[in-house]
Amino acid sequence: MASTSIETAAVAKTSKGGSKPDRFAPNYWPFVIPALIVIAAVIVFPWVFTLWMSVNSWTLGQSQVFAGLDNYARLVVDMRFWDSLWHTVLYTTLSVVAPLFLGTLAALIFDTQFPLRGLLRGIFVMPMMATPVAIALVWTMMFHPQLGVLNYLLSFIGIGPQEWIYNQNSVIPSLVLVETWQWTPLIMLIVLGGLAAVPREPYESAEIDGANVWQKFRYLTLPMIAPFLMIAVMIRSIDAVKSFDIIYAMTQGGPGTASETINIYLYNTAFAYYDIGYGSAMAVVFFILIVLLAFVLMMLRQRANWSDGEAR
Repeated sequence: MASTSIETAAVAKTSKGGSKPDRFAPNYWPFVIPALIVIAAVIVFPWVFTLWMSVNSWTLGQSQVFAGLDNYARLVVDMRFWDSLWHTVLYTTLSVVAPLFLGTLAALIFDTQFPLRGLLRGIFVMPMMATPVAIALVWTMMFHPQLGVLNYLLSFIGIGPQEWIYNQNSVIPSLVLVETWQWTPLIMLIVLGGLAAVPREPYESAEIDGANVWQKFRYLTLPMIAPFLMIAVMIRSIDAVKSFDIIYAMTQGGPGTASETINIYLYNTAFAYYDIGYGSAMAVVFFILIVLLAFVLMMLRQRANWSDGEAR
């Protein structure tokens, strides 16, 4: 009986002691609330405000009037908006395809052993370290029809002077040339990381079977680096579709509206023409397009198998 009483007292004491930590349980909310406040102030509030402004007719300096979906209906019949959408699609497509091809080629070259490979690789990645505005100013001087160095170099191979960014037909390809020069090293680094993870045993078997260089790339290298290529496509697509700084610094959407992407048109509408309501509606539509693009890219990415590089 005495031992039973002692055990009962010990259990009671333990239960009392066990309830004490519950009263002083750690509370993490004081650390979370500041982050939530920052997110609400920096991300949530601007988008809520943009949504609200998109359903209002407001030109800076005038009174604000509720307009409902009039701004969105105006987008449907705005041919300049559809032209800017086409320019965005064209610019994005070319800015993804060209660096992807050249970056993959550069990665295959730098994956081989040759003298000064490390030094040349370091030089090759330097363009992606420069600021976009500085790049734009330098390339604008290079594109000058009379004084630019590009036309001077073309004269050595018998090609006449080109108008580059000063011609409506060549302005977008010229801008894509700048984008390709800057971001091909990024694609090269991503693909080079994929090549470093590729096993060498399949290549030895392919060489024994008599496979040539193209067959080894087509049936071995390409499937195994496909997930890395998909990541490169995702990064470049999202970055190119929202490109603003280089285009605005070089052409401001010109000549005329030949290089006016949605970003440039949105900026001009809101901050040059002071049509805040219409610009906000354009921003909302542009955001939806980016979300759809990201969703499609993520769906394509999920088809890549990291284990063997084959499509699911």
